[in-house]
Amino acid sequence: GSGAQAEAKETADPEVQALQAKYQKLKDVISGKTSIMLYLEFLYNHNHADLQILKNIKSVVDSRQSVCHSATVLANALMHCGTTVDTFLRDNLDWLSRATNWAKFSATAGLGVIHKGHLANGRALMAPYLPQNGASGSPYSEGGALYALGLIHANHGHDIQEFLCTSLRNTNNEVIQQGASLGLGIAALGSENAEIFEDVKNVLYTDSAVAGEAAGIALGLLQVGSATEKTTEMLAYAHDTQHEKIIRGIALGLALIMYGREEGAETLIEQMTRDQDPILRYGGMYVIGLAYRGTDNNAAIQKLLHFAVSDVSDDVRRAAVICLGFVLMGVPEQCPRIVSLLSESYNPHVRYGAAMAVGIACAGTGNRDAIDIITPLLSDAVDFVRQGALIAMALVLIQQPESQVGGFRKQLDKFINDKTEEIMCRMGAIMAAGIIDAGGRNVTVGLRSHSGHFRRTSVIGLAVFTQYWYWYPLSYFLSLAFQPTALIALNADMLLPKLQVACDCPKSLYAYPEPITQEASTQAAKLPTAVLSTTVKVRERQRKKEQEKLLKEGKKLEPGTSKGDEPAESLAMETDEAPEGQGQESTSKGPEEAEFHMLDNPARVVPSQEKLVRFPDDCRWQSLKPGALAGIVVLRDLRPGEPVELHGGGSEGVSDGKGGAQGSALVESQDKEEEEPLPPEPFEYVPP
Repeated sequence: GSGAQAEAKETADPEVQALQAKYQKLKDVISGKTSIMLYLEFLYNHNHADLQILKNIKSVVDSRQSVCHSATVLANALMHCGTTVDTFLRDNLDWLSRATNWAKFSATAGLGVIHKGHLANGRALMAPYLPQNGASGSPYSEGGALYALGLIHANHGHDIQEFLCTSLRNTNNEVIQQGASLGLGIAALGSENAEIFEDVKNVLYTDSAVAGEAAGIALGLLQVGSATEKTTEMLAYAHDTQHEKIIRGIALGLALIMYGREEGAETLIEQMTRDQDPILRYGGMYVIGLAYRGTDNNAAIQKLLHFAVSDVSDDVRRAAVICLGFVLMGVPEQCPRIVSLLSESYNPHVRYGAAMAVGIACAGTGNRDAIDIITPLLSDAVDFVRQGALIAMALVLIQQPESQVGGFRKQLDKFINDKTEEIMCRMGAIMAAGIIDAGGRNVTVGLRSHSGHFRRTSVIGLAVFTQYWYWYPLSYFLSLAFQPTALIALNADMLLPKLQVACDCPKSLYAYPEPITQEASTQAAKLPTAVLSTTVKVRERQRKKEQEKLLKEGKKLEPGTSKGDEPAESLAMETDEAPEGQGQESTSKGPEEAEFHMLDNPARVVPSQEKLVRFPDDCRWQSLKPGALAGIVVLRDLRPGEPVELHGGGSEGVSDGKGGAQGSALVESQDKEEEEPLPPEPFEYVPP
C-alpha cells in the first residue's frame, strides 16, 4: 500500500491524484470527519450562548459550595458544547481555581465538552493539563484531561486511542485511571477492541473503588451492544468485590453491552433482576431499558412497572421508572400517560424517576403532556425531586420556540437566585440552565437521526448521564447526546454554496432568545406561576401598551429595543395564532412580520421547524434525496455550468472564518484542515 502511494506521488499523474482525492473524501465522509468538521464550524460561527446568564449564576452562587460551583462549571461546558468558546473560563480563572480534587477533575473534563469535535487541536488544547517532560501536575487535572480527550474525539476516536491506552498503562493513580478509562470508553465506543478491553479489565481487577467504577462503565462502552460472553466474567467479579462503586460500574457496563439486544438480553435480565444485591438489580433495570430501548415492548414495560412499585430498594425503584423513559423513547407521546400515576407516588425516588423518564423519552419534543407532568414536580416537597424535574423540563424544552421556554427560564432564575433554596435544587436549576441553552443554543438532544434510527451515542450518553446521581463527573456524558440543529447544504465537492432556503413561518417564532441585559436579568419574561413584584407589574403594563400600539401599526419591535425577550415572544405568539385575514394584512403593511422568511446556508433549523423549510421555487439547487431539509444535505446542481459562489469562511451573519474580527487562529487551522483533501482541479460529477 504505502509503496504504491509513494510512487503515485512521484508520477503525479493527475488522474491518480483525482482518484486519491475522491477516496480521501469518501473516507472522511464515512469516518464522520467531514460532518464533525462542518458541525464544529457551524457551532463556532453561530454560537449564541449568553455569557450574562453565566455571570448572573456565578454572582449568586457561593463558590465555597462545591456542588453549585461544579454545577456552574458544568452549565458553562454544556452551553458552549462544541463551540470551542471558553471565554467564561478564561475570564474567571481565579474563581475556577477554587475547584479542588474531583471538582478540578470535572472542570478539566468540561474543556473536552467545549472543544468537542475539535479533532485537529484536541491534543494541543489539553497539553497544559497532561504530564510534560515526565513531570506530572495534579492527578485530578490530568485524569480530567484524559476524560476530556475522549469527549473531544467522541465518534471519531481512532487517532487518540493509542495515547489514552498508554496513559492508562503507565499509571497506578486511581484518579488518572478513572479519567483514562472514561476517555477510552468514549473514544473507542463500540469498537470491541480486545486489546483495550484487557487494559481496562486490568484496572477493574486492581479493586480500587474509584478506578473500578469507571472501568466497569468503560468495558460497557467498548463492547456496547455486542452482547459479548464476557458478561459472565464481569458479573462474577461484581459478586466478588466488596466495593459498591465497582458493582455499580459493572452493572451499568452490563446494561451498555446489552444495548438494543431485546430478547438476547433476557438471560442476563433474569440473573440480575433476581439478585440479592440491590445494586445489581439496579443494573438489571438499565439492562431492560437499554436492551429494549425505543421498542415500547409490552413485557419490558410491565417488568419495569412491577419493580417500580414492589422492589425494596429505592434505588432500584427509581431506576425502574427512569428506564421506562428509554423503553418508550420511540413513542414519546405515550410516556407521560404511563408514568403519570408514578409521578404522584408517595416515594420521592419514584417521583424523581417519573420526571427523568419523561425528560428522556420526550427530550426536545416540547410535548404538552410531558410539561404537565413535570410542572407539579417543580414545587415538590423533596429537594432532589425538584432537581430531577428541573433537569427533565430543560431536556423537554431544549430548542423549543422561546414563547414556550420564557416562563421556565424565569423559574430557573428564581431557583438559582434564592439563597434559602436547598443546594440539591439549586444544582438542578443551574444544570438546567446549561441544558436549555446547550451548544450555543444550536443543539438538541438528538435521540434519533433524520432517517428515524436511534443514535446509539446519544442514547448511551443519556443513560450514563443519569448516573450523575452517584458521581457528578458523569454528568458530562450528556454532551454525547447533543446533536446540532443545523441545516448545512453541500455541493458535490463537499463545499458550502451560498444559497437561501425559505421557512414558512414568521421569523420571530424560531428566533434566538434575546440576550439578557444586566438589569433585566432578574426579570426577563412574564410567567403565570411566579409572583411578580409591583415594579414588574407596572413595567409589564407599559410594555403591553407599547406592544398593542406597535401591533396596530403592523410593525415589529426592533430586536435592539426590546428589554428581555418578552415583546418578540408575545408577538410571535400573536402572529402565530392570528386568523388568516389578519396575517395577510400585516404582511402587506410591514414586510418585517412576513408569513415566511429566508435562511442562509448554513442555518439553524430546530426540529419543530424542519417541516416548514423548503427550497424556493426558482432555486438552482435541489437535495439529492427526498426528506426533511435538516442536518447535512447534499445538493444536486440544476444549472451545473454556472459559477458557484461559495462560503469562503466569512459572509454576513458568520464571524469571518479567515482572521476576521474574532477569526482567531482556531478557525484558520480548521480551514486549512478542510482544504487539504480537495482535488487539484474540479472534476465533473455525473449523477448515477
